[in-house]
Amino acid sequence: MTTAREIMHAGASCVQENESLMDAARRMRELDVGALPICGPDDRLHGIITDRDIVVKCLAKGKDPHRMTAGDLAQGKPVTVDVGAGSQEVLRTMQDHRIRRVPVIDDHRMVGMISEADLARHLPERRVGHFVEEICR
Repeated sequence: MTTAREIMHAGASCVQENESLMDAARRMRELDVGALPICGPDDRLHGIITDRDIVVKCLAKGKDPHRMTAGDLAQGKPVTVDVGAGSQEVLRTMQDHRIRRVPVIDDHRMVGMISEADLARHLPERRVGHFVEEICR
């Protein structure tokens, strides 16, 4: 059985909840990613911020990305999977919540992220194709 640990991209970089959206956008550019986990001072996951969040919830509303923080956009409890979760559970979680990325947690700490690209690298094409169909539905 393939587990989340085997699928995930390890060592995902967090943006701190008190960092500006401008800092978050720069980090996304540097890392060539479209999403970053938001962590608090306790290094625990408080949310996820996407490039789309910055555009839609800040820029499009005329807000200042230098003043608005990542924590301002952290809403609700983030959806996660445990590091030992099987690939079926990972896919089901992502499909049920219609998300394209999911943080991987080990003992309440984030240890990695799983994206669509990670799924494509580690799972059979048929399973990934079904996942993409469900997410885009």
